[in-house]
Amino acid sequence: MSATGFGVEAVDYATALPALRAIREAVFVREQGVPAELELDALDPLCDHVLARDGDGQPIGTGRLTPQRRIGRMAVLPQWRGRGVGSALLEALIERARVHHWRSLSLHAQVDAIDFYLRHGFLPEGPRFEEAGIEHQTMSRVVDGPNPVGDRETALAAMLGLVASAGRLLCVYSRELDPGLLDRPGLMTAFRRFAIAGGELRILLQDPGPPQREQAPLIALSQRLPSAIAFRVIEEPVDRDFAGAYAVNDRGGWYTRTLGHRFEGETRLDAPGRARQLRAGFREVWERARPCTEFRALGL
Repeated sequence: MSATGFGVEAVDYATALPALRAIREAVFVREQGVPAELELDALDPLCDHVLARDGDGQPIGTGRLTPQRRIGRMAVLPQWRGRGVGSALLEALIERARVHHWRSLSLHAQVDAIDFYLRHGFLPEGPRFEEAGIEHQTMSRVVDGPNPVGDRETALAAMLGLVASAGRLLCVYSRELDPGLLDRPGLMTAFRRFAIAGGELRILLQDPGPPQREQAPLIALSQRLPSAIAFRVIEEPVDRDFAGAYAVNDRGGWYTRTLGHRFEGETRLDAPGRARQLRAGFREVWERARPCTEFRALGL
């Protein structure tokens, strides 16, 4: 049993069925109104199942991994939500995928749980859809490698995951403050929440002119939170020759792009070695760059 007051383990389906059923019926059938005949299916006996128990051995959460390499039936009793049970269940299922030597995983996330899965490196795929009367989003991730980012919406998801999983520091290297990405309302909300919670956002720019002329919303946010958000401008020729862009946090997460004016790239939230390299390179350029006084001069 962990210091959090609960433990998670892989379980035999037949032996653990009463506990699995009790949790899933409480959450899916009684709480969310999913028909009982849809909640139980023929896949159950073929899946890997994990079970969370409290200090007294009572079941409090569960999840499964299907032969189709899909995570599902993630459920935590209401009184245990927000205490790390869901994250522990998800990590246990990812570990089961490692045991099977599976390269990638997918899941159907209820829309209100998308942010939770973003924090664990899953990215959205395709449009939303309805399943058992509830709106869902397909999401996927590579188990132990970078996830490809191919378009603006996936780039937004990558950034949201990066901010949500950051501890106290988030570094962004951008050419012109990435219009269409760093100005998205959802990301602005995430930046603001991160800064208010005590995080530090450092942003390196090659050209402050375009975002200044366009009055990028991140500039106004930095004026409201100057102790948390800082800009510097890259001037050294050796630094300006860098054609890419990237963002990196202090907990092993990063999103890199070979070409700074495009969104295509790779992201991963659990690669501390690569994150340390990116932060070290960012720090060197940051120390050579000048403070962006242009942004300070703008009115609110």
